[in-house]
Amino acid sequence: MNATSTGALLLCRAEPETVRPLAHLLREQMLLARAGEEWSVLVPEGKPWNGGAEQDPEPVDRILGGWATALAVGSTWPVLALWWDADRAGFTLAAGFRRPVGYIWLTDGTPVGEDEALRTFAVRLGLDPVLDVQALEELTRPDPDADADARLRGLLAVLTRTGLTLPTGLSPGESADRLRSVAAVQREVDRVEWAGWRDAVRVELDAVESSRIGPWVRGPRARAVAAAQLAAGLPLLLWGARRRSGGWAAAGAVLLAQGVLGLVYERARAGADAS
Repeated sequence: MNATSTGALLLCRAEPETVRPLAHLLREQMLLARAGEEWSVLVPEGKPWNGGAEQDPEPVDRILGGWATALAVGSTWPVLALWWDADRAGFTLAAGFRRPVGYIWLTDGTPVGEDEALRTFAVRLGLDPVLDVQALEELTRPDPDADADARLRGLLAVLTRTGLTLPTGLSPGESADRLRSVAAVQREVDRVEWAGWRDAVRVELDAVESSRIGPWVRGPRARAVAAAQLAAGLPLLLWGARRRSGGWAAAGAVLLAQGVLGLVYERARAGADAS
């Protein structure tokens, strides 16, 4: 992998103030900015795909897929991860507990994904079943003039109809350093970084109270959801740790945190009501 040609973006179909609390739980330093109407973009400040002193490099698509899944399972809005490196480019779309879908193009633009993935992509984002799907299908056909970066730009062009507008300079093919420098000068950009579990608890509760899933935070439904998050989060965290996969380990940690917080919150509110 050529580190200088690797880049990644996380696009969330929600306002920045809604994205911020959950983004803290990824425990990664990121820049958060508005990306049009009802869209936000998260730009990693680091390069975890390069590995560290005690870690081997990990494919950027695996890391981004884990991050997208971690954000999506804790929210009511979909998350689209865009990534590219010296050999390939592609996307992963995560929405709730549903299985993520993705597509890949080789550097020269050769499609190597399943066409069904793009149709599922259109359905989950509520795109036009005729015009938008036709535009997406064009991205799966041979085109000697379209490389992988052009394919991702074509994908983003379809999403402009949903209100997505990426800031100038945040474009597929740019290096991680370039993406970070562009994001840093955006208006109302916010730096997201891990501040410890106490702050994580606070922001998580704030997010739950202000979200559309408020009715699900108390009672039998809340307990069932929390139990499901615990049951899914622990094995995912252990699997990610064994594979040294930071993205999937983060997804497991988020699920565990939400499950624990859900049970604690339910008990605390029940105790407050009793008193």
